[in-house]
Amino acid sequence: MDFGLFFFPFFGLGFVFYFLPAIIAAIRSKRDTLAIFLLNLFLGWTFIGWIVALVWAVKSDPPPVVHYVQR
Repeated sequence: MDFGLFFFPFFGLGFVFYFLPAIIAAIRSKRDTLAIFLLNLFLGWTFIGWIVALVWAVKSDPPPVVHYVQR
């Protein structure tokens, strides 16, 4: 029996689904991609942690604020 045929659908897709917030953050080039990944890694097993990471990954970044110094 070829276990490689069964490995990806059960375990591979599970890992992809688990790290979906980190994947979305990386694709969208979020400023806090590492923080989203770490939240997903350590608290993603709690459903609330996974939802927070997903919302954070989907939320758009505010534009950077530019401060001008007058001389």
